[in-house]
Amino acid sequence: MLIASSVASTVRSSAIAKVGCCKASALLSGRHRNNGCSTRFSSTTPAYEGHIPLNWFENAFLAVGSAVMSLADPRRHARTDMIAALGETTAGPALSRLRDRMLESAEGRRVLKDRPRVSTTTVDMNKLAQNPEGSFGRAYVTWLERCGVTPDTRAPVHYIDDPELAYVMQRYRECHDFYHCIVNLPVNVESELAVKYFEFANLGLPVAAISAAFGPLRLNAQKRNRLFSEYVPWAFKCGGSAQSLITVYWEERWDQNIEEMKKEFGIWDPPEARWSRPLSEAKAAAEKRTRESQASQNS
Repeated sequence: MLIASSVASTVRSSAIAKVGCCKASALLSGRHRNNGCSTRFSSTTPAYEGHIPLNWFENAFLAVGSAVMSLADPRRHARTDMIAALGETTAGPALSRLRDRMLESAEGRRVLKDRPRVSTTTVDMNKLAQNPEGSFGRAYVTWLERCGVTPDTRAPVHYIDDPELAYVMQRYRECHDFYHCIVNLPVNVESELAVKYFEFANLGLPVAAISAAFGPLRLNAQKRNRLFSEYVPWAFKCGGSAQSLITVYWEERWDQNIEEMKKEFGIWDPPEARWSRPLSEAKAAAEKRTRESQASQNS
């Protein structure tokens, strides 16, 4: 675990130091000097805020280190960071294919043009809580309440060179909870793996396949058996036949009936999941949010 952590942190530190070195050199000379910094765009010059360019060796090194770390470290936040790095360093041509799917769709093209972001800063959760019962917006707020999660935990993209492809990865990452919501699955391990299998069938990202391949090791025999006998067949069949969800402009659909959306996308419910919180309790919390929001507006 310590070795894997050192691998990831060493590569990150090296890449950040290299970026700083090249920036300083450029400021001094007006161009990149021959100081050990490659003049290739992909390994020297940050293309967007937060970008950390990597050469092929650093990319491979970080991919291996993050893969090992995501399996070895039981801490959820550490595992999330490593899976994020793994997703970026293994994405390869899959991101270009997803971008092409978006370009083939009028809705997807609007997403690429507008580049919406998903967080409590950009999405008015109180407003969504006032949406009618059965709408996607109301279902999303109820899902967040029921699972006890927030959209603010998605890490920014760092290691993808092309800015547009970096946004595609960010979009995938920030829409992950929408996938959970529309297929009606919580965030426990077996449900998360079911969504990963669904994502791999629907989107084809390597990180989903890697998570799906090694994630079952964290389950006991009974849960693993149910995953493979019930959830995986559903995930491959439903995810493989459904509309590519990367093309969906979710923010334009807050008012749409969620059951109509599922029919439009070709999605059906998976086997019943194990939830830690009753739906009635989550709905009550969403209704409370609505009342508080309305009271605040009237005061």
